[in-house]
Amino acid sequence: MSADAYATLCEQYEHVSNIQHARGVLSWDQQVTMPEDGTPARTAQLSALSTVAHDALTNDIIADTLETLRANSDSLSSDQKATVREIRRKHERATAVPESLIAEMSETASEALPVWESAKADDDFDAFAPYLQRHVELNREYADCIDSTRDPYAVLLEEFEPYLSLDHVESVLRTIRETLVPLIDEIRASETTLATDAFTTQGTYSSANQEALCRDVLTTLGYPWERGRLDTAPHPFSMGTSFDARVTTRFDETDPLGSVFSTIHEFGHASYTLGLSDDAYATPLGEDRDLSVHESQSRLWENHVGRSRAFWDVLLSQMNEHFPQTDSLSVREAYEAANQVYEDNLIRVNADELTYHLHVLIRYEIERALIDGDIDVAEVPAIWNNKYEEYLGIQPETDAEGCLQDIHWSHGNIGYFPTYSLGSAMAAQLYTAAEESIADLDGKIAAGSFDELREWLRRNVHQHGARYQTDELIKQATGSSFTADAFVSYVSKKYASLYSLDQEFHTPL
Repeated sequence: MSADAYATLCEQYEHVSNIQHARGVLSWDQQVTMPEDGTPARTAQLSALSTVAHDALTNDIIADTLETLRANSDSLSSDQKATVREIRRKHERATAVPESLIAEMSETASEALPVWESAKADDDFDAFAPYLQRHVELNREYADCIDSTRDPYAVLLEEFEPYLSLDHVESVLRTIRETLVPLIDEIRASETTLATDAFTTQGTYSSANQEALCRDVLTTLGYPWERGRLDTAPHPFSMGTSFDARVTTRFDETDPLGSVFSTIHEFGHASYTLGLSDDAYATPLGEDRDLSVHESQSRLWENHVGRSRAFWDVLLSQMNEHFPQTDSLSVREAYEAANQVYEDNLIRVNADELTYHLHVLIRYEIERALIDGDIDVAEVPAIWNNKYEEYLGIQPETDAEGCLQDIHWSHGNIGYFPTYSLGSAMAAQLYTAAEESIADLDGKIAAGSFDELREWLRRNVHQHGARYQTDELIKQATGSSFTADAFVSYVSKKYASLYSLDQEFHTPL
């Protein structure tokens, strides 16, 4: 009985998964190649697929098989129990939400995307505000459907990180904030001068050559082109499956570092997706363990590899081939430029490794206040600007470089932003474990050899899919539960060295 029920459950879930993957491809197309006037049809298509997927996930067959398996759970293997756990969680959340609400959330997101793009281009927050307001209302309604007795933001966070409690999340964010604020202050007070303008004073960098460089970097890191592609998008992202994981980037002809690090970041996401088991495709064991872990992979490759001194032995020589004006730069100068701590950067995706998290905290605090009803959407630009002044000592002159800069709220993704900082903390913990396991990892990176690191991540993180809950996965990979301790140690050591600081001041308690 349980074997038949389990087979039926997997067959039903495979149908759901394939619908969702098809929806992902349409979403990718909307952001990358769709004609400008294609929005009305795409809105209807995405809404239809959302409705079909919701119907399939909440149907009586899945409900009945889950009940059968609940009564016969002792006969299931550990992998089967994990599969049932994940499908049950998704089924129960979906069942709690009316189909009409799912359709409206999808329609609003599809309609909001082009409005956000034009509002950002025109510096017109008022044009986007009604869509943000509707997203806030729909997200509140969504959270209320799932559990009206709980903090609605905690319920929304679970869409992106279901197995770390809000208390755990806030504890990690608090540790990061309490570490970075004094560290950044000390860096800014430091008399050490880095080669911050190493690239920005070398003329312009054509988009075509930047794309060629990014393709070379992806090849060096081990991106399998037969299962991926590189395109451009207003906001870089990655999407796909273990068979097809695509990355995007964008170009600024005054500075090539933005496109290089965006590309490496998205490579980390794609590497995780491609490292999932082909055999488990369209099952929870062939799906990622949610966004905190996903972000750990992108931040690990972007920061621990891409911004490392060792990697610049490889990257600078590649850069020289595409941009001869960089021939005069030393590896040390390039490394310093890539790791400077900015005093005046307003854009999150262009932020340095430390102030990046203050950008994230600002978004987290604003979206939580919106969901809690503590602020109105109309207040967002002013509150955003005030928080930038308080946290970073700067204020945007326009909403385009302020509260309109990120794509996430146009998608209605509220609860997403904390996963960026959670992922960075996980990346440090995972990379520390990888360093302990792989002999002379720095030397291998400097030689352009990434096979062992990719294999370590595949074996310890990727191949498990959603088999383990978040903390269990990190403990399996590193031997310890998830904390921010490794991140604190990593940034303290690295930036004390870069800026000649008193390292004892930054040693974690």
